[in-house]
Amino acid sequence: MSEPRQLSADQLAAWRGFMKLLQRLPAALESQLQQDSKLSFIEYHVLAHLSDQPGRRLRISELAVLANTELSRLSHMIGRLEKRGFVCREPDPHNGRYTQAILTEAGFAYLADAAPGHVSQVLDLFINVLAPDELRTLHRISDKVLARIERSG
Repeated sequence: MSEPRQLSADQLAAWRGFMKLLQRLPAALESQLQQDSKLSFIEYHVLAHLSDQPGRRLRISELAVLANTELSRLSHMIGRLEKRGFVCREPDPHNGRYTQAILTEAGFAYLADAAPGHVSQVLDLFINVLAPDELRTLHRISDKVLARIERSG
């Protein structure tokens, strides 16, 4: 049997730093969104994904993939967003076996009001801390790691 693989000191330091970033950045962004807009981090991104779609509508199953969440969790969240008047659900006109989530005018307006504070926080905590070449490098790194995950998944 082969020896367990070990990370070098530099690899371990990079990994631990990255893991701390993965934990703390979403928490900081969530805190701002909750305080200013009463939205969770994932609720904001679900609304933002819908706002980017033609007709501001998308199958809930496709939205779950974009939001990187389980379909059942997203369905409950859509229910909460429906109660707030931000989204509605309709059968998919192309295939009635599917349901679409539709961003309402009220939801779009709420998202538009929430966006400046969120963007400001993203700029302050992330974008403005990095030089343009660091952002480009981070983009390339993200693409490489995501491609590997997709190939292995």
